[in-house]
Amino acid sequence: MPEPDGVDDIAWGALEHAYGAATDVPGRLRALYRPDEAAEAADELLSSIHHSGGCVASSAVAALPFLVRAAADPAVTVRADLLDLVACLACSGNTVEPRWVARGWAEAWDSAVTVLLPLLHDPSAEVRRAVTEVLGEARPRAAEVLARLWARWETETDPAVRHRIVEAVGDLAPHTDREREQTVGRLRELTEPGVEPGVRLRAVEALRAALPGTADPRYARVVADVLAGGDLGGRSVTQAIRLLGADASTVTGLLVKLLGHADVTTRRGALEAAAGELSRWRTAVPALLPAVAALLGDPEPENRLFAARVLGMCGTAARPWADRLAAMVTDEGEPYLPAQDHALWALSRTGDPRCAEPLARRLAGERLGFATYSVHSQGWWTHELSLHETLAPLATHAEVLLPPLRAALAAADCLDARRALCQVLTDWGPAAGPAIPQLIGLLETDGAVWALDALAAIGPEAAAAVDRARLRALLRVRPPGQPFAPAMLAVAYGRLTGDREPARRLLLPGLAEPYGRDQALVLLGELGPAGAPYADRLRELLHRDGTGWLPLRAGEALWRITGRAGEVVPALVAAIEPYARGGVTRAVTETVRLLGAIGPAAASAVPVLRAFLDADERPVEHGSWRSVPEDDELCAAARAALIAVSGV
Repeated sequence: MPEPDGVDDIAWGALEHAYGAATDVPGRLRALYRPDEAAEAADELLSSIHHSGGCVASSAVAALPFLVRAAADPAVTVRADLLDLVACLACSGNTVEPRWVARGWAEAWDSAVTVLLPLLHDPSAEVRRAVTEVLGEARPRAAEVLARLWARWETETDPAVRHRIVEAVGDLAPHTDREREQTVGRLRELTEPGVEPGVRLRAVEALRAALPGTADPRYARVVADVLAGGDLGGRSVTQAIRLLGADASTVTGLLVKLLGHADVTTRRGALEAAAGELSRWRTAVPALLPAVAALLGDPEPENRLFAARVLGMCGTAARPWADRLAAMVTDEGEPYLPAQDHALWALSRTGDPRCAEPLARRLAGERLGFATYSVHSQGWWTHELSLHETLAPLATHAEVLLPPLRAALAAADCLDARRALCQVLTDWGPAAGPAIPQLIGLLETDGAVWALDALAAIGPEAAAAVDRARLRALLRVRPPGQPFAPAMLAVAYGRLTGDREPARRLLLPGLAEPYGRDQALVLLGELGPAGAPYADRLRELLHRDGTGWLPLRAGEALWRITGRAGEVVPALVAAIEPYARGGVTRAVTETVRLLGAIGPAAASAVPVLRAFLDADERPVEHGSWRSVPEDDELCAAARAALIAVSGV
């Protein structure tokens, strides 16, 4: 097997990649020519010289000629992988700030394009697909590459390669002058009826890239036509819908039709696209939810599950379908158990009391159907729902839920289960009083931190039932794998007993540290006027960060200590104003709640509070199951704050 010529002529030790000096690169370049080592070497090169992007390292400049030479060699077994790596490097070279691009990249990339162009005619369709994607990054030679791509288009028969050619043409068109008009004309021809559906969609995508910001009614016509046919050529419904841009009314109208499509896969794609629209636009709820609810009776079980989850995501807006959800929470009503789980969760999210008895049976039965952990991933995964998040809002049903919950707590055989159940009881507060014996029993386990939190939330009834000496001994415990435990235990101990001294000794010295001050700031807020010696430090911290948790924690503590809203409110309002345009975090919602607690003295917050409520586009992060609940929580906090601040 040949070895790459010239590798030893480079001083690799003077070059860098993600893990330091690039001394390991030549060995990996040689390994590309050994079939039993090539795949691992390609992976290692991706990890080291590209890593997660954000720059073009000096090692990437030196390695590029060897990578493209290997990719052009039919004897190499990982040619497509190497081309994917080159595409990543070229994308970084085009998009990152020039100061993060190593010297010599432009020249190396230009030479690489010359080597890559002949691969458009490689016998391997996989290689042609990969090199087309790479050449879509060849901006300095866009006119030449466009001509070569169109020439290849005339003879290319592989659908995946044809799709890539159209995508690459769209990427390159904005970087040409005379050729752009001709390219746009050819792309418009590819949107016409009779052309392969996948090509038509990609042509629309390419036109949007070639003519950014240009509205064209053909986009909606093409997307609607292709979606109605059901053959998307490898694109998902969500990807197709995105081609319509921000025209919400067009999107929702099309989705309503697709949710009733005869093809089961199209309906599933439409559900996901509908979830995306609902996560973004408030006005999408009345437009889309009836069509989503109709799929609670879909023949495909996964579609019924997804429809229930979308309804649950929308909370009280799903109340018109509570009867249908209630009918699904038994084996007779919904035989597919995961769909039944989601219907039960959705019923609880509507606030319907019929959720309590089925949830009690789940707690007492062999199959819980809910996870003892929470998932915060983006996207539309249909993983198990969180037990804690499902039960936390149901304190009004404690009478029904507490008996099986107490039994489950006593029988819990792992930390995840103990933690989840304790967190539910913490959220229930005094309503969880009957569970005090079970919580006390957990003080000798790895769940002590969460058990003490729950006891503190229950309040005086729990304080009267717990032995103080036992609690003081608990403060000396250091559970393995729980470095946060001492602080949490000290804070909960103070809340439960009124003895704040252990927490003061442990936490307040941390105010001088650059990180990890949250618990200390919370403690100072709970101390109230007794925290006065720290007021100056709080004033300093209040203005250290413009947004996030620090102004909230420092501002709340300072206000509760001094009672002077005037020095706190401007910083709090400034901390949330940027989020009226989007990106709201939990810290923003908690700051809104604090402004409501401050009351009329926070009148300067009224404009931003109204902006949160008046927006159609949800100011929270879009694209996940949490988007609507987080927006609902923000709106509830903003309404309550407006009433407290201005009386309306």
